[in-house]
Amino acid sequence: MRDIDHWHSKVDICVWEHQLATGKIHGPHIGGGPVYVELLIIDEAERLTPVALEMLRDRHDRTHLALILIGMPGIDQRFRHYPQLYSRLGFSHHYRALGRDELLFVLQRHWKHLGRTLDPDDFTDAQAIAAIERITRGNFRLLERLFPQINRVLKINDLETITDDVIEAAASILVIGN
Repeated sequence: MRDIDHWHSKVDICVWEHQLATGKIHGPHIGGGPVYVELLIIDEAERLTPVALEMLRDRHDRTHLALILIGMPGIDQRFRHYPQLYSRLGFSHHYRALGRDELLFVLQRHWKHLGRTLDPDDFTDAQAIAAIERITRGNFRLLERLFPQINRVLKINDLETITDDVIEAAASILVIGN
């Protein structure tokens, strides 16, 4: 909670300084003044301890700070064990896996970012696409974690082509659950 308080204050001060510089406010930043941070986003929320969850619930109740908790599928079911928190749960959204067209759309941008062109009709690219589909199962977050590793494997090995072997090597670096 000290870390959250620290970063909350830092962001508030940065916003205040910007408001001051643009002439939207005047005068010194005084404690208890306007609060600019209204939303806290926590990724990998399934890793939070029950004490941390209770502290976040308490913070929400006292300050009306909005919370977005992002986690693995089933995180909302875990919160059922904490009725005070669960009663405040606004909604839970489960992201579905990317479809084939969506995956190709995302992959084309990643290939372009790496200075390459994706051609699904090319045998090598088709194998790479199949490897990515198999490894990520359409999980967008995993796909986003995979591409920096693909770039790393290409650079380390001084390669120009994204092959299924490059994909496998990149995936082997990541911790991927079932």
